[in-house]
Amino acid sequence: MYRNLKKFALGVVAGVTALSLVACGNDSETANASDVTKISLYSTGSQNVEAFWEKVIPMFEEENKEIDVELVFVPSGTGGQSTMDRIIAAKKSGEDSEVDIYEGSLADMIRSEEEGGLFYTLDQENIPNLKNVQEENLNGTNNLAVPYRASSVVLAYNSEKVSDVPNTADELYQWIKDNPGRFAYNDPSTGGSGSSFVLTTVYNQLPADAMNSQDESIMEDWDKGFDVLRDLAPSLYKEGVYPKKNQGTLDLLANGEVDMIPAWSDMALEQINKGLLPDTIKLKQIEPAFTGGPAYLMSVDNGVDDRKKAAEAFLNFVLTVDVQEVVIDQMYGYPGIKWDLLSDEDQEKFKDVSGGYRIFNGGELGSKLTEEWQKEVATQ
Repeated sequence: MYRNLKKFALGVVAGVTALSLVACGNDSETANASDVTKISLYSTGSQNVEAFWEKVIPMFEEENKEIDVELVFVPSGTGGQSTMDRIIAAKKSGEDSEVDIYEGSLADMIRSEEEGGLFYTLDQENIPNLKNVQEENLNGTNNLAVPYRASSVVLAYNSEKVSDVPNTADELYQWIKDNPGRFAYNDPSTGGSGSSFVLTTVYNQLPADAMNSQDESIMEDWDKGFDVLRDLAPSLYKEGVYPKKNQGTLDLLANGEVDMIPAWSDMALEQINKGLLPDTIKLKQIEPAFTGGPAYLMSVDNGVDDRKKAAEAFLNFVLTVDVQEVVIDQMYGYPGIKWDLLSDEDQEKFKDVSGGYRIFNGGELGSKLTEEWQKEVATQ
């Protein structure tokens, strides 16, 4: 019996000791946890954008163990605007939106100014790697954003079928007429590649600075561009059939139903590399260029200094060569940093499409242009 009591007593002591150790451990873990700054990144886009952040965030947290980044991903078309509304509502009520980093657009920066300032001003003092950014991508940001990657619409063509590849927009329009049925662009309301074709065709007929105007009076000068689009329609795929979505035209190119289309550079490069498009498909930027632009990250002004510093550290990390290589290798996007900071191999991957793009700063005029296209071209 004594032996049993001794075993019981030893068991109790061991249990108490174990509990004490666990308690001490929990106290230590609690202390460590209290040293971690938690920030949130609200992003939107396609699945490849979500996959990009799921790779980059652990890379950052490995190097910055005192910062924990929560990704809140909103798929395209399902509520990006509601995130801005949340930030604005919090600003007006003096509350914390709990959004630390927001992936948005130039239009969001304009809205920020209208709402009295939603985002922090960013410069090389708080984001040293901004010195690495391509300068043209900072245009229009008013120092409110980090342009961390980009893409553009380019000409995609079947090199087996097309020998006289257009160099200019006018040469492209003539090629379409000379090769009836062999060119397609998607309905601009369903995807950016078709929208870019329509927009650049219309604005090619206007002064170069027109793409920076938000004055609705410019709509009176759209007629000449719509005349060009109507003139091209009978020479398009099936005499004016406009596929749905960016992928719709890529599918036509892949199966040989057409020989040339406008396409997003990142989508086309990815599908060429994965064998979804034949290796005979080549890419080229023409002059004047199609439209494109950066994706922007903004730091929300929540008035919380430790989170602000953590957000700045993350934004600075995104502009490192290591992360920019993920942009290239995983997203097939243009880097946010200057080309010459990248390896020769990475620069080679983009040699056919790195000739630049035009950024459309017309705001709501973009959607109005699509509406006019539906009336002036699609229904003709």
